[in-house]
Amino acid sequence: MTTSLPTSADMAEALNLACHCRTLSPDLLRQQLERDPSLAGLAESLAQTRPHLFSSTVVFLSSAVYQRIAQLVTAIERVIALSAYQAQALGRAPAIAQRARAPLGVFMGYDFHLGPQGPQLIEINTNAGGAMLNAALAHAQHACCAAMDWAFPLKQLSRASLDQLFFDMFAAEWRLQRGDAPWLSIVIVDDQPDAQYLAPEFTLFRQLFEQHGVTASIADPAALEWHDGRLWHQGKAVDMVYNRLTDFYLSEAPHQALRAAFEAEAVVVTPHPRAHALYADKRNLIALSDDAMLQAWGVPPQDRALLSAGVPHTQLVTTDKADGLWAQRRQLFFKPVGGYAGKAAYRGEKLTRGVWSDILAGDFVAQALVPPSQRVAEVDGDLKDLKFDVRAYVYNGQVQLLAARMYSGQTTNFRTPGGGFAPVLVVDENGASPDQAGASCLAPNA
Repeated sequence: MTTSLPTSADMAEALNLACHCRTLSPDLLRQQLERDPSLAGLAESLAQTRPHLFSSTVVFLSSAVYQRIAQLVTAIERVIALSAYQAQALGRAPAIAQRARAPLGVFMGYDFHLGPQGPQLIEINTNAGGAMLNAALAHAQHACCAAMDWAFPLKQLSRASLDQLFFDMFAAEWRLQRGDAPWLSIVIVDDQPDAQYLAPEFTLFRQLFEQHGVTASIADPAALEWHDGRLWHQGKAVDMVYNRLTDFYLSEAPHQALRAAFEAEAVVVTPHPRAHALYADKRNLIALSDDAMLQAWGVPPQDRALLSAGVPHTQLVTTDKADGLWAQRRQLFFKPVGGYAGKAAYRGEKLTRGVWSDILAGDFVAQALVPPSQRVAEVDGDLKDLKFDVRAYVYNGQVQLLAARMYSGQTTNFRTPGGGFAPVLVVDENGASPDQAGASCLAPNA
């Protein structure tokens, strides 16, 4: 294996394929997860109930790829701000998304695969989970070998700074709608929250808010009440809702109290239905990958070049395109327009005729296939080829944190031995000597 890695991209790819070291420290992870006495036992509970939540290693990313991700995010945000884009996106959204809302939406999740052209945007999610868990995970790593000491701790904000950044994001959402009015309470809302796979991070968020003097609770939306012009939970008025629901337009019966309070602007909701319509509806990827449309909207050439290289071509699945799409299916990935978490998403080469009929009968888009990158990890003493994607947690156009999700199968699943969330370590030419780090860490049995 070569010991000369002339660029950060070469080095990151080589490390992903050949550095098999375990970098996660269980003791450090426990310390990070249980920094408050009220969280005692959380690490052990996660290990027992969610054994594939955290990978034991990191994913390496080149500084050039990181910079391109940040550039893509800002270019996309500029397009989303255009009146022509918003008219198209909101024109197919329900009434609840039509009215302008001041909050921007916390934790936008920009998900990428890494292709030959660089990072490729797979989708955007408006209630991307895992940020608090990944903040703890990122600060629970240690160098796997002496040659990698330069890379640890991860080059990013300290845990305290990252927690403050997250809290300040929610505070900013409050001020956008309420100005200088006091913010006293928040409720973290999801259906059957205790049963959610990422429920442990609800507890971490509750502790974060309480630490900053904001009363916080976790609730099923069915436990909320709307009366006297306020939203209530267990007899206490609710100022803000951190919305983790996947009923993005609040149309289901158990969500009507929240919907009424949101429509009356009696509560600050983040993220909210309008944000989903503008960002997360998969049909938006059609516009973001259509250079002619972007040019007609006045998008400048530099942004169009970024989007052309970074957003795979996407088209709406319609019956008149059925024959052509079926013929091209091996080069396509199909996903529902309102989908999330890889549900009902299909790689074209795996399609059966029965599933294809369901796709044609539903609302789907077809996206040019960009295979995920590979990460070789040691699992139970054997080396396994795992896939990974990269998620950028974003607020107001700024990347706050990067995390990877390692898996096997068609989509991320948190059921893969050796898989789960993994910190992203950005590699550049200004850290360690690539010759030294590459030669030692990539050596057999390192």
